[in-house]
Amino acid sequence: MFKLYYAATSPYVRKVMITAHCLGLEGQIEKLESAAHPIKRDERIAHFNPLAKVPAMQTADGLDLYDSRVICEYLDTHAGGPLFPRAGTQRWVSLVRQALGDGLLDAAMLARYETVARPLDKQWDGWLDGQLTKIRAVLVDIENQAPQYSVVPDDIGLIAIGCGLGYLDFRFAHLDWRSDHPATAAWFAIFDQHPAMVATRPVE
Repeated sequence: MFKLYYAATSPYVRKVMITAHCLGLEGQIEKLESAAHPIKRDERIAHFNPLAKVPAMQTADGLDLYDSRVICEYLDTHAGGPLFPRAGTQRWVSLVRQALGDGLLDAAMLARYETVARPLDKQWDGWLDGQLTKIRAVLVDIENQAPQYSVVPDDIGLIAIGCGLGYLDFRFAHLDWRSDHPATAAWFAIFDQHPAMVATRPVE
């Protein structure tokens, strides 16, 4: 049994849970209550991760793991799964896609923190605009690649990208990213219906 500090709204936790679902490990994960916040530290999470950030996981033999990239690769290795290619060009393609998806999430979460975690009189429009510029640039790159993507989450890079797009739907619906990215929208319409994606959709 794995113990995971969990937040239903965290896209990084979702990435771990999609990975677990794809590997058939979701039933082996005990979800621990947490309240991760960029300012208000949750000391419970610090038992597994000194940064007090989710996801943070402990294995059955007491190994503490944190950062979604580390946890996902551990689970894939543990299960002998196919989500992280072990060698060759495809490994680097997969890892770069993961970096792209994680970068989309990083920018989106920083944009959200600027408006919900920072006091109104300290918010900086330039910072918010900078994060939104990154989001738009990532969407252009995904649009160029989307026709090559598998429509099932069989690769950690696609899982990360799927989490990024799902987070935009969840927190930034006003951006209407689909209107300017038809190839991405067509791919995601199918990808997002996979059972692992449906089972992990964020809820308040």
